Amino acid sequence: MTNRDLYLASRNALSQMETQQSAGLIARDLICTFSGRTPEQLLGEIDRQAEQELVSRVYSGVKRLLNEEPLAYVLGEWEFYGLPLFVSPDVLIPRDDTCAVTELAINKGLFLDKDPRILDLCCGSGCIGLAIASRVKDARVTLADISKEALAVAKKNIARNKLGGRVSTFQVDARQDPPGFLGKFDMIVSNPPYVTGAEMEQLPKSVSAFEPHLALFGGEDGLDFYRLILEHYTRVLKPGGYLCFEFGLNMGDAVCSLLEKKDFTIVERKRDYHDRERAVLAWYSGKGI
Repeated sequence: MTNRDLYLASRNALSQMETQQSAGLIARDLICTFSGRTPEQLLGEIDRQAEQELVSRVYSGVKRLLNEEPLAYVLGEWEFYGLPLFVSPDVLIPRDDTCAVTELAINKGLFLDKDPRILDLCCGSGCIGLAIASRVKDARVTLADISKEALAVAKKNIARNKLGGRVSTFQVDARQDPPGFLGKFDMIVSNPPYVTGAEMEQLPKSVSAFEPHLALFGGEDGLDFYRLILEHYTRVLKPGGYLCFEFGLNMGDAVCSLLEKKDFTIVERKRDYHDRERAVLAWYSGKGI
């Protein structure tokens, strides 16, 4: 079997659930990722004999995709904000929606005092914090999560993007008081679990069967983590510091109300690439300490 044969067989199989164009792109991604080739290299070797190990991995990947497993988990990697990231079912797949809160944090981070400390709380793969560190060149970023497995993925992503000098990880529970060693931060950014009880029942199989429920369920109204983060983690935010939250669809008013009750001033509410409001930046006066 040549690489061309492998590509055509994979594309045809994936055409059961994708358009011909999408199936072709996914088949190419599988072959390139599993072989370590670029698309240009694959094209140059399209009529070369395919290695048996590659054939087995690609066919296994196609089978997993036909079972509705997300492409990111099949590939074992994904790109977010221009950064290559490892992903596994221990972490949520980075999505374009999250670019909204990431951009809010980066745009504000660029104007913080020198060497700002930034906490990415409920960090998962570390995608937000790493994107901030890659753009705010003097930022010292802490990635924090309750899941040891998620932090293991985040550590791999720190190393992959060569950001170990300015990015660290700690295991913490966003629902409890922070450990004293964390210190104070100029900014906290968080994409906490916010899927409601009703929404959990309606998630597509690609999410419900594969992505970690620990990182999805935010209580019956989806707001549990916002309340708890504000209750427990405001104390590690410097007076005059900033808090950035991602939130679910139509949750903006409720999240902003919670922030204002804790002495935060809303600075900006931001929409994602699909024109859906998904994030907020708030300023903390410090009076509520």
